[in-house]
Amino acid sequence: MKLKFPIGIQSFEKIREEGYYYVDKTQFVEKLVKSGTYYFLSRPRRFGKSLFLDTLRQAFLGKKELFKGLYLYENWDWEKTYPVIYISFGAGVHKTKEELLETQNIILNEHAEEYGVSLKYRFVKDRFWELIKKLAQKYDTQVVVLIDEYDKPILDNIEDRETAIEMRESLKNFYSILKDADFYLKFVFITGVSKFSKVSIFSGLNNLKDITLDPQYGTICGYTQSELESVFANALEGFDLAEIRRWYNGYNFLSEPVYNPFDILLCLDTGLFRPYWFETGTPGFLIKLIQEKRLPVPNLENLEVGDEILESFDVDRIYPQTLLFQTGYLTIKGVRKRRGILKYRLSWPNLEVKVSFNNYLLNEFTDLVEKEERLDKVYDALEEGDLEKLKEAFYSFFAEIPAEWYRKTELSGYEGFYASVVYAYFAALGVDVRVEESTSKGRLDMVVLFDDRCYLFEFKVVENEGEGRALSQLKEKGYYEKYLKECKEIYLIGVEFSKKERNIIAFEWERL
Repeated sequence: MKLKFPIGIQSFEKIREEGYYYVDKTQFVEKLVKSGTYYFLSRPRRFGKSLFLDTLRQAFLGKKELFKGLYLYENWDWEKTYPVIYISFGAGVHKTKEELLETQNIILNEHAEEYGVSLKYRFVKDRFWELIKKLAQKYDTQVVVLIDEYDKPILDNIEDRETAIEMRESLKNFYSILKDADFYLKFVFITGVSKFSKVSIFSGLNNLKDITLDPQYGTICGYTQSELESVFANALEGFDLAEIRRWYNGYNFLSEPVYNPFDILLCLDTGLFRPYWFETGTPGFLIKLIQEKRLPVPNLENLEVGDEILESFDVDRIYPQTLLFQTGYLTIKGVRKRRGILKYRLSWPNLEVKVSFNNYLLNEFTDLVEKEERLDKVYDALEEGDLEKLKEAFYSFFAEIPAEWYRKTELSGYEGFYASVVYAYFAALGVDVRVEESTSKGRLDMVVLFDDRCYLFEFKVVENEGEGRALSQLKEKGYYEKYLKECKEIYLIGVEFSKKERNIIAFEWERL
């Protein structure tokens, strides 16, 4: 029988009974249950969190036949079953506290009806505790609680701070009963995209183990290279594995790199390389946050952060670096210890995200058709080594950005903004672009490698034409020496931007 691709399917039962591909992650079910009781996992959207949660549910319900041929089939006590409370806030958008409370009550009432118990308490947090207690008493066993998309009501309102805080406090109140229900609980697993601080959401639940960056569970969601090649062997015929890896691999949670399942399934199904995952959501809020915090987009190629930035945030304290990592636009590329503190190096996970994110950024500034035409011009200029054409493409772009936009963002004198736009064009083309490159003489603003050519850039924002001497600095510092063996042709390009004109006033180059 030819297997089907489980695109968007979160039901473990459906996948196992209706002939879909399945990558066996059930060894993690046994490991989790043997090692503890309370767990938290953060992963980007469409990464397989919901499917894993449903796998846990079916295991605790004792659906042994669904696991035939999988690791857990021979490594689980199928004689013992547990009542399972499965809560998901993934469906729809909650715009008010009242809507959220209504959803919570619906979920609790459905469970009460399914298990044949009645709930008498009035408030939703009390009803949650009452449901757990009554299930434990009726079935004379502990209860399993699985919570999916725990943070979605907050993230849906992240741009409305007042509503987001209201959602946070309501959820905090709801989750707080888990601490008092400890005696009745066998296992608790909570998942979401973001990681809010324990104080703000899980206050008092001190025994909640966060496995988001635990190397033991780094591949609990997503496909490893070996899983891709073994499980999907038949579907991979005719595909270039290196190209699949370049497009979709690269997510790292301190373990082996993994693929986003959503991308892989759609790519294998259609035979086309497209930004499937990126198209399911837009980073509009992130773009605004990056501009507000003046985080230069080229820095996202090689960003170093500490634990306090990487791991959690709150509605009152939102860092773009944190959200970029937790939402999957950046991933871990390296770890080092400095001053006794772990430092994480972040970058784009793969070509899909790098190209798509920068394309989206450019869409903020210009008409879609014009942007595509200009991208073609930039690519042609690189291919031909035509620096005059490159200058024209960038000059015309900056000339079209409305003055109102500069006034709104106050970025006209900010070098990082201009560098970000130039970088975004090259990154959106998928070419090899590097920023803040270290050389023996200092750091180079940007280098673009295309075929056997190296384009070295130095940027300056100046008051008057000619005062920046960007090209002179490139020559004097000798940054190019690092690339003499790597490139047959080297172009030194000094670009100066005017605060007043808000455009390029000097674009000088020299070929070595």
